[in-house]
Amino acid sequence: MSILILLFNTNFSYAEDLIDSGILQNTENTTNDNLKIYSDAVILIENQTGKTLYEKNSEQKMYPASTTKILTAILSIEKGNLNDKVTVSKTAIAQMKPGYTSAYLSEGEIISVEDLLKVLLINSANDASNVLAEYISGSIDSFVTWMNEKSKELGCTNTHFVTTNGLHDDNHYTTAKDLAIIARYCMQNSTFRHFVSQPECQIAPTNKHAARKFNNTNDLIRANSKYYYPYAIGIKTGFTKEAGNCLISASKKDNLEVISVVLNTGATAGRRCEDSIELFKYAYNNFGMKTLANKDDVIAQTVVKNGTKETKNLDLTLSKDINALSMISENDNEIEPVINLKENISAPLAAGTVIGTVTYNVLGTEYTADLVASHDVEKSELLINILRIGLIALILIGLIALILKFIRRKKKSGL
Repeated sequence: MSILILLFNTNFSYAEDLIDSGILQNTENTTNDNLKIYSDAVILIENQTGKTLYEKNSEQKMYPASTTKILTAILSIEKGNLNDKVTVSKTAIAQMKPGYTSAYLSEGEIISVEDLLKVLLINSANDASNVLAEYISGSIDSFVTWMNEKSKELGCTNTHFVTTNGLHDDNHYTTAKDLAIIARYCMQNSTFRHFVSQPECQIAPTNKHAARKFNNTNDLIRANSKYYYPYAIGIKTGFTKEAGNCLISASKKDNLEVISVVLNTGATAGRRCEDSIELFKYAYNNFGMKTLANKDDVIAQTVVKNGTKETKNLDLTLSKDINALSMISENDNEIEPVINLKENISAPLAAGTVIGTVTYNVLGTEYTADLVASHDVEKSELLINILRIGLIALILIGLIALILKFIRRKKKSGL
């Protein structure tokens, strides 16, 4: 069996089959902002804010092929245990046909969840997705229901999944925009990020097979590929005859992390890489993350009611750094902060107390942070002392009045 695995492990990224004949070629170039894009549907977003930097037919319903597997993976990571051992069932591998990308799992094989995730995300193994689905939900159908519920929870509006792996079904569809939403969510998970960034993987020997090694189907992260891109950090390829070549990819350079989704570049796998690189270059040539203000910077000043003379003048400092996505050509000095302070701020106040907020609006996105007290503000005793003095004065006046009244009565009685 091990020899057969080595002979047939082609490591293609196809969700369905490896045959190119009969595929509709997408040869039309679209030029916008000097971008040459082959894909039918495209979106480029900045990962921290989710802001769209470029899009083309981003809400058009498309077949996602194996890019589907990122949702299968994140649900398995969140609900499963990497160290658990799973037994491969007959139903999990029943749909595997010759040419389908797989890890060649066998019925009765015992394999770890971690290794299943490796071959799912790195090798794009269709059989691994069904094994994980049964492990998590008990059945493939119930897992798919969960996938659809999760996609809606994340904010996807034009997505419906039928399979765990993207094998073609006319009712299995999504959009570039929805895939970007899912991808952004997935990339917040450190385990997911680690797997999709690996150029290759090796899974441990099982009761059915010797150790197996697979290359990542994403050419952008493999150093020996002609499409290697040094800033690429993941995430997932896809292909079926109906979907064409697809790629969700992420890249990070100079603190700017972006996610690209390109769907249907036709039969030529290299074009999905070319489109992705074109989008990355567009992002880094035009956008950047800029620090608008640093933690502990003094943003504003105020006078605290009832504070002592020595402490009532209060600096309001920033609770955290504010980094914003902006155009490289933009002038930071033109970005005016909006400050909102709480009402009736009065002493005593402890250092670090939240006094209000500051908000910067850059490219339509708001960045907000708390403003905190830079030092303790002690309550002034002046008013209390004035009241005390006033009270004492009133008492004294009253006593004097009584004494004078008493003296006058004595004088009258003496007469």
